[in-house]
Amino acid sequence: MDSSLRVVSKEKDSITLEMLNYDNTILRPLIDEILRDEQVAEARYYIKHPIIDTPKIFVRVKTGKPQAAVKRSIKRLSKIYENLDMDISKEIKRLKESS
Repeated sequence: MDSSLRVVSKEKDSITLEMLNYDNTILRPLIDEILRDEQVAEARYYIKHPIIDTPKIFVRVKTGKPQAAVKRSIKRLSKIYENLDMDISKEIKRLKESS
């Protein structure tokens, strides 16, 4: 099942995105990363019903474009996970070599 997102609403300083086929596993870290952005005033995700509804994220910025804040955060988060993947791979290789 492919994951994607859809813009539900967009204002000058805010955006709401529907997160299709995502769950808390990625949404919580994504919101945390968005909130680290100094240009972001507010970020949260919500879901009306966990079985029949899809989660949505809301981002409001102090300055700049809200979609840019989301993109920056996704880029930083992907770099974190990429580094984690490399670190785990190195550690597994080290463990195999020492066995």
